[in-house]
Amino acid sequence: MKWLVLLGLVALSECIVILPLRKMKTLRETLREKNLLNNFLEEHAYRLSNSDSKTATHPLRNYLDNCYVGNIIIGTPPQEFRVIFDTGSADLWVPSISCVSEACRTHISFNYQKSSTFEKPGQPITIYYGSGIIQGFLDSDTVRIGNFVSLKQSFGLSEVEYGFDGAPFDGVLGLAFPSISSKGAIPVFDNLWSPGAFSEPVFAFYLSKSKPEGSVVMFGGVDHRFYKGELNWVPVSPPRHWLISMNHISMNRSIVACSHGCQAFVDTGTSLIYGSTDLVTNINKLLNARLEDSEYAVSCDAVKTLPPVIFNINGIDYPVPPQAYIIK
Repeated sequence: MKWLVLLGLVALSECIVILPLRKMKTLRETLREKNLLNNFLEEHAYRLSNSDSKTATHPLRNYLDNCYVGNIIIGTPPQEFRVIFDTGSADLWVPSISCVSEACRTHISFNYQKSSTFEKPGQPITIYYGSGIIQGFLDSDTVRIGNFVSLKQSFGLSEVEYGFDGAPFDGVLGLAFPSISSKGAIPVFDNLWSPGAFSEPVFAFYLSKSKPEGSVVMFGGVDHRFYKGELNWVPVSPPRHWLISMNHISMNRSIVACSHGCQAFVDTGTSLIYGSTDLVTNINKLLNARLEDSEYAVSCDAVKTLPPVIFNINGIDYPVPPQAYIIK
């Protein structure tokens, strides 16, 4: 995995599987309906940039806004789970039936006692995310994604979870590089690629905004029906996260951030354009956004006149229109 497709893509061939994703109602929407959003943001404000030198995982906010989940199967006979396919981390985990946290009560838990292919090495793990932590044990079992089968796949079983209450998914399937996985566990994608399950070492996404169905994640190539023109490929370095170099960010032909170049993560585990406070604040001011409690806001009528925010990556402009960077 040396390159990353930046566009939302899918793939199709005899050695490729397309897995449907479903857009879920967001935690932000649920909290806002219950008038709990501001309290939640205040309580989690300092946890968004948490990291740990031992795990080197990238901060996630994959359940505060739009969230795309897909189903996988673990064990024999199969037990099905909804997971985030996350390029910001490298581990697969789901809740254990032994989990004692409140978050586990609202999610599907894996019953290892009912799986004949389960193996319990029992190594303790702690995985840090931007908005949460899971603690548990690293075990192994058969994992199925569509028609692909990963035998003796290492995965985590959470015994304790912090920050995942109300999340519309059971666990996380990491798609980052093996160098940041817990305890040296081989990620699912790499475990499938090694025996030649794919025609190409490529995974890709097509994320639909307009409806719950229609989004897909796929492994092994690119389905040309989901894009027009030529693909743009961007080098990734170092081989840990999907980290790319960005030239600058501009609006109305003026550079507004990253003026001397900067690096950015491409992270499917979050729907936010996330950056340092000073740069993001400057962009919000240029949009004439006003700070309301914990969020910046603009009038709905202003969306029609606001400029696109343009990300220049590898010399190519990628304009993001206001309909995409503003949440109604």
